Amino acid sequence: MLLHEFRPGRLVAGATALALAVLYAGDAADAWVAPWYGVIPVLCGGLGAAALVTWVAYRIRRRSARTASSENIEAPASTSGSQDIR
Repeated sequence: MLLHEFRPGRLVAGATALALAVLYAGDAADAWVAPWYGVIPVLCGGLGAAALVTWVAYRIRRRSARTASSENIEAPASTSGSQDIR
C-alpha cells in the first residue's frame, strides 16, 4: 500500500542538498578543501536537474491519466438517468 506518490524531482533535490552537506562537512573536518564558489554550479545544476525530472514525471503522469480516461466507454453518470439535471 502506497502512502504517497513517488516524486523523483524531490529525490534529486534532496540528493543535491546531501552532496553539498557532505562537501562542506569534509571541508570542516579538514579532509579536503572545498572552494566557496564551488557550491553555485552544484546547487544550480542540481536544482535544474530536479526541475527537469519533475517536468518529465509530470508529463508521464498526465499522459497516463489521459489514456486511462479515454478508455472509459460508458456514458457519464449525468446522461444515464441516475441523477437529475437542474
